[in-house]
Amino acid sequence: MFTVIATVILYVFGFVFLYGVIRLAVRHGMEDLEARRPQVLRVAQSASADDRAFMRENAFLSGS
Repeated sequence: MFTVIATVILYVFGFVFLYGVIRLAVRHGMEDLEARRPQVLRVAQSASADDRAFMRENAFLSGS
């Protein structure tokens, strides 16, 4: 009987532990995304400006 009770308790605590670990991992992942967002936006804006400048300088390539 003691073995069954101990097994059930460890089983339940295992799920609680896994839930905490997964929640912590997701939180850290979201923080990393938020920290990198300004850098990604800057790179995207820079690439867009570079594309516009290239098309302006090489209009014959864009068909305009």
